[in-house]
Amino acid sequence: MPGTDAGSPRWLLGAYGDGLGIGGGAYLTALWIAFGAYLGVVACAGALGRRVVRWAIVCGAVAFALAPPLLSLDVFSYISYARLGALHGLNPYDYAPAAIPHDLAASRVEDYRQATSVYGPLFTLATYPLGLIGVPVALWALKAVSALSVLGIAALVARLAAARGIAPAPAAALVALNPLVLVHVIGGPHNDGLMALAVLAGVALVLGGSEAGGGASLLAGVAVKGSAALAAPFALLGAGTARRRARLLAGAAMAAAVTAGAGLAVFGSSFLHGFSAFTGNQETVSYHSIPATAARIAGLDLSVARGVLAAAYGIGVGWLLVWTARGGDWVRATAWAALGLLCATAYLTPWYLVWALPLVAVARDRTLVALTLALCAYQLSVAVPA
Repeated sequence: MPGTDAGSPRWLLGAYGDGLGIGGGAYLTALWIAFGAYLGVVACAGALGRRVVRWAIVCGAVAFALAPPLLSLDVFSYISYARLGALHGLNPYDYAPAAIPHDLAASRVEDYRQATSVYGPLFTLATYPLGLIGVPVALWALKAVSALSVLGIAALVARLAAARGIAPAPAAALVALNPLVLVHVIGGPHNDGLMALAVLAGVALVLGGSEAGGGASLLAGVAVKGSAALAAPFALLGAGTARRRARLLAGAAMAAAVTAGAGLAVFGSSFLHGFSAFTGNQETVSYHSIPATAARIAGLDLSVARGVLAAAYGIGVGWLLVWTARGGDWVRATAWAALGLLCATAYLTPWYLVWALPLVAVARDRTLVALTLALCAYQLSVAVPA
């Protein structure tokens, strides 16, 4: 639990009290054992049956929802931004948590203490009520939302898998029993699960013939976190006829108009800063990102490795768009693009894997699954203290 130098009151510790009393090394060992068990469950999920896998997913989600905030302080940033606006009357896109240093949530923010919000207006507005109900309740409400988001993703993955001729149990297990999802997305908790749920719902709606709803859902994902925009061009190309594409665009446009109107009314034009998150993050380099790792191994300057991978990613996305336009499986193409983004970005965190995992689970591509699992394994040690 990071940030405990500000004290560990009972409301923060959760159902497990003082924890198991193990250090970073033992924790990482447990993560690796869990990852091995996870691979075994995914491989045997068909034999275990849907009911067993379903209950394993529910139990895993509940177990980590009851844990204290794990390996990250981002949840306190979310609460701080909500309290800035709802409680202190300050625009979270203009003011950082440092503006309220004695606030119970802001006092636990470290890395982004001086940073204004980088999240979409839909997420920020949705958290405003949490700014009025107290930090303890806000924390556990966000933990519950993260757990419910992952459960929603698992249900949608199972449904989409069945529709696309994939065994539902292994597909759902691939996402919702992944240790990175349990520890970081739910345990963290992080809003990436909510973003991924909106994107996957949009994919399901488009595939089901509800293009307007799909467009609105995809836009909602962008209004949570800008990186969700990746799926939109593939969905548009994959929609098929001009009429279906027009319905998708209409749904997205309507949702965009409502979101922008609400954002302008509450935040002014400042909320547009939230969509610069990904670009801004590229100025920060994660040690375990693929560009940083490639630069170390090859002895290259980081800027060279980052430029080469960015160029390769741009070419790859272009090819995938052309392939989709020619009748290729747009869900599979989106999954490849999502994994490529995670490999090309200079700023990578373990919870970002949920951007790709649900799409990979229903992509009907074993190579894609293997590469995604390899990236998951590489991210296991990230954020675990030495």
